Amino acid sequence: MSAPLRDNNFRFPEWGRHYCLPGFSTPRFSGLLVRGDALSVHSYSRCWLHLVWGTLNREKVLGTDARVRVARFLLEYAHSKNIVLRSVFVNSDHVHALIDLPTGVTIEEAVQLLKGASSHWINQNRVVAAKFSWGRGYGAFSVSESNLPKVIDYIAGQDEHHRTKSFQEEYAGFLRAYGIQPNEMENR
Repeated sequence: MSAPLRDNNFRFPEWGRHYCLPGFSTPRFSGLLVRGDALSVHSYSRCWLHLVWGTLNREKVLGTDARVRVARFLLEYAHSKNIVLRSVFVNSDHVHALIDLPTGVTIEEAVQLLKGASSHWINQNRVVAAKFSWGRGYGAFSVSESNLPKVIDYIAGQDEHHRTKSFQEEYAGFLRAYGIQPNEMENR
């Protein structure tokens, strides 16, 4: 894969010229490429999201073996749906997942896919003894490309992190950091 376009004066050898629309001459928005009368438009995106969701009533129902199995399922399922799941950690009462949201999929659709399919799979395969459900809602927090390593390390360090902080404390911290005022009833 070639490097992203960074130079506004870049010339495509087979096209000869690179056109920029007025007001979009920064490297991030380097314009639209025109070949004759045809506009070359493709859907590209890089939208990293740190997703967090919990078990019903935040109960610690996922044991060590179940956590590993659910993480493996989420990785395989996300791949089958063309969702890049860069990092995932399943705790006993919640999940952290770092995804690159595909074009044409809303945040809500991606979360519904991951939560719905994993809940169904957990119950179908009797991963836990009782009927399993994820709790209502989720957190979706944007992550810049430059912060990916930090977020990946954060997700990988969940065991250590939760020795001193509960899921509720962690989640409240995310909401504060992103300037979100939670409605306590909506988070149940």
